[in-house]
Amino acid sequence: MSEQQTRRVISVIVVNEASVLSRVTDLFSARGYNIQSLTVAPIPESKYSRLTIVTQGSVRVIEQIVKQLHKLIPVLKVYDLEDFVEKEMALVKFSADEDISDIAAICEAYNGRLVNASENAVIAMVADESQRISNFLKVIKRYNPKEIVRSGAVALER
Repeated sequence: MSEQQTRRVISVIVVNEASVLSRVTDLFSARGYNIQSLTVAPIPESKYSRLTIVTQGSVRVIEQIVKQLHKLIPVLKVYDLEDFVEKEMALVKFSADEDISDIAAICEAYNGRLVNASENAVIAMVADESQRISNFLKVIKRYNPKEIVRSGAVALER
């Protein structure tokens, strides 16, 4: 009987220096763990960056990942988030010939809006929880999106 796989969000504060991201991803690949989403950004007015990693595994695997992350030299703090706010973003390009008012209304329902328009295309942006972004992308398929870009998760503990 195998252990139940659960989705986990791990936030890691690291020194913002060359090769840190490579060391973190090497840790995952060397042990055969998958990263579902990875977002990295510098922490304003500091020499640190925050990595938000979404992964999946058993309780034992997640504990092992957290322990291994703590051992990496440039890592300052590791948060195995349990009570947190998580958001993702998607940008979607549509032909200007599509029903723009319908697209705008759907975007609004998913914390989004139209953010750019040209002679040939309109670009919509939505920012919401991961599952709601997935739902949005299913709903807008009927409007024939030309291109879709989806960010990784960002999260903060409450």
